[in-house]
Amino acid sequence: MKMKDEKRKGTSQASPVVDPARRRIIKGTAAGGALAGTGLITGFPYVHASEGITLRYMATGVSQHSQIAAQAKEDLGITIEYLTVTSDEEVKKAVTQPNSFDIMEPELWMVKKIVPSGQMQAMDINRLKQWDNVTTAWTKGEVDGKKIGDQGTAPITVMYVDGKNSKNFSKTPTDWATLMPTTYNADTLGIRPDLIGRPIEHWHELLNPEFKGRASILNIPSIGIMDAAMVVESMGKYTFPDKGNMTKEEIDLTIGVLTEAKKRGQFRAFWNEFNQSVNLMASGEVVIQSMWSPAVTKVRSMGVPCIYQPLKEGARAWGAGMAFPRTLKGKKLDAAYELVNWFTSGWAGAFLFRQGYYSGVLSTAKQQMEDYEWDYWMLGQPASQDIKGPDGTVMEKKGHVRDGGSFNARMGAVACWNAVMDENRYMVRKWNEFIAA
Repeated sequence: MKMKDEKRKGTSQASPVVDPARRRIIKGTAAGGALAGTGLITGFPYVHASEGITLRYMATGVSQHSQIAAQAKEDLGITIEYLTVTSDEEVKKAVTQPNSFDIMEPELWMVKKIVPSGQMQAMDINRLKQWDNVTTAWTKGEVDGKKIGDQGTAPITVMYVDGKNSKNFSKTPTDWATLMPTTYNADTLGIRPDLIGRPIEHWHELLNPEFKGRASILNIPSIGIMDAAMVVESMGKYTFPDKGNMTKEEIDLTIGVLTEAKKRGQFRAFWNEFNQSVNLMASGEVVIQSMWSPAVTKVRSMGVPCIYQPLKEGARAWGAGMAFPRTLKGKKLDAAYELVNWFTSGWAGAFLFRQGYYSGVLSTAKQQMEDYEWDYWMLGQPASQDIKGPDGTVMEKKGHVRDGGSFNARMGAVACWNAVMDENRYMVRKWNEFIAA
């Protein structure tokens, strides 16, 4: 292994020391720091080679925000045109219409589908300025020096390819990456404590008859099947050798448990989009469901009690990153690298933190956050003052502790990752039969 790869192996989640004067400059910059977002503190305008270029950015919406686009425009001169799609649409377009976008943000399980098609362009890690600072949760499968669950499509299994034009994943680090990590999280169940009225500690509560007609599961097969597997294990029905790569018999067992519950009237609805989950919970139609952490926060910001509930069996993790289609080249390719480097330089990472996600590069995000924000979102400490979202609205009151606690507690509890299985086609077919049952 080359010397730089040895250096890469030794990266840490620890944040670098930041000069106090620089921190004051960063924190004093309007709108979270236009100059700080680029990592450049200069006394003259900086003209980027990509000035005036428009990049079509395809993603499911997790990192697609008008504020991020506006900041990128101000800092880089790059115009972002968002193309918002569902998870399945993103995979389909990436494989069949690579000319229809310039940059995408696939989840890890999507990468496993797209790379073998030859339509994803490998990224040269030597052009990715923050590559050596990517969180060890991705690069080593470790949090605070301890291994976390790797069942499913764990990051390290799909982060590298053998070479520039390879369709094959590499089990060891190379100079060619599939994507640059941007955001990730560990998810469990969301609950309405005011309507449930008792502690919830296990995944199997999702199918408890007590919540008949008031439960929901997300209708994205590669994600929903993992929630279902956590439920099956929690019920004591079966222990999977690898929840993320089930046999046909294991798929039948898992789908059978869900179908039986559906026929009993357990589920109020099935959702596949962030706002659907928010509306179901905020309205009280659903009291327990598959949920994403920022959706829980959104419900609370509406004045409705809602908890992201840590569960004894652990959490289901997911992650996404920026990637390029095979067709991207020339000035647009250069601009895309510039956008990726800007996105991971801190401003966007801090923005995503304030939504409840984690940044792929923790150290730069920390530099763009107030100390009390970092203490709350990352360290799990009680808020020393009101916690505000990216738009400035109060999300949590002073004294509140983040559901699930610190980064080490939340990501350290990962049991599995969203996955694409060897028997994926069979799984999707059986999942669709469950939804239609």
